[in-house]
Amino acid sequence: MKKLLALAAIIEAATGLALIAVPAIVVRLLLGAEISRASIPLGRVAGAALLALGVACWLARDDRQSRTARGLVVAMLMYNIVATAVLAFGGIGLGLHGVALWPAVVLHAAMAVWCIVCLRRSPSM
Repeated sequence: MKKLLALAAIIEAATGLALIAVPAIVVRLLLGAEISRASIPLGRVAGAALLALGVACWLARDDRQSRTARGLVVAMLMYNIVATAVLAFGGIGLGLHGVALWPAVVLHAAMAVWCIVCLRRSPSM
């Protein structure tokens, strides 16, 4: 669980910082589309949420046996499942595609599987 939380912390915090700083570039890389002026603040709020999630993962990385750490991994599982579905739908259902779309889908799917593995290995509290 420690490696999962540490890697998730780095990925989510970096993505969050990128969304805060340059949301239009992140969207272009993921979806190959431009965003409207109205979407920029929303992208930055999403970035702040990812940054907060990254910080939470980083702070909990050494806390493998607590209910809080387990809850955080469950939250990461939910996030990664939804992110996989939303991004895949963007590519398949909406025909959007950026150079980072399918790598991001694969990364989120892999992180979801890793979360499941960690949850199955850790004792329920």
